[in-house]
Amino acid sequence: MIESPAAQSPENSGTNISGNVSRTLAAPADWMKIIAVANIKGGVGKTTTAVNLSYLCAESCGATLLWDLDPQGAATYTLRGEPSEHVSARKLVSGKRELSEFILHTAYCGLDLLPADLSYRNFDVHLSERKRPTERLLKMSRSLRSAYSTLIMDCPAGISLLSENVLRAADAIVVPLVPSPLSVRMLRQLRSFIADQGWTDLLLLPFFSMVDRRRSLHNDFIASTRADFPIMLTTEVPYWSEIERMTLRRAPIPVLSPAGPAAAIYRRLWSEVAQRVGITAAGSAAAVFG
Repeated sequence: MIESPAAQSPENSGTNISGNVSRTLAAPADWMKIIAVANIKGGVGKTTTAVNLSYLCAESCGATLLWDLDPQGAATYTLRGEPSEHVSARKLVSGKRELSEFILHTAYCGLDLLPADLSYRNFDVHLSERKRPTERLLKMSRSLRSAYSTLIMDCPAGISLLSENVLRAADAIVVPLVPSPLSVRMLRQLRSFIADQGWTDLLLLPFFSMVDRRRSLHNDFIASTRADFPIMLTTEVPYWSEIERMTLRRAPIPVLSPAGPAAAIYRRLWSEVAQRVGITAAGSAAAVFG
């Protein structure tokens, strides 16, 4: 198989996990990019990251879709998504329903939402019943390519058949990382898994989340992890109450406080992610699904 455009672009040279197996078919340079926000651990700021990056992507690059894959639906709640009918994971996996049938517009130009559903808790069961179960998510996403420049997935915590589907489908995986021994251990496991699979075209983009620089433990782990993982993004998201309140106020931080320091941090984070993935700013364009 041929490497994806993200793996071939000059911006991404030197940042891929070493190996020799590509996961996706060749695509034009303007093909829809797929970014997963994921972590084996919960409670690390994953949904906050997914919502803010999706908003900033739509603001700067046009038609963006956020797919909330977590059955708890935190991203759906934050973006005030109220689906008119329940999504059926079984019917989606079997091909009886298309993802485009469930897409919602949000209040923000260029940003659409694929809402979560409680049936997503059974995703693994339905995936395991299909041929080539680890490639199903990639196949499902193909119907979105004509409408969106970027698909961002907010993924549930844990290791599962669904998470392997996500890794196979994505151009990049953004990993919020709390500075702690268990988080760093998880990142090493993820790096090893990707390398063992030989996925040369998957960008691993970890960054430090919920950082408290007043704590010596955080400072020590940040320093040692950066030495072990040169691919770490430079932006750090602090442990601020302003960021925690985002889900209470149910809007992206750049909307709640456009000129505030938290919004500036997420803009820097998005700028780093976009540069690594090879996403460039474009004229805003609304999605075609309604």
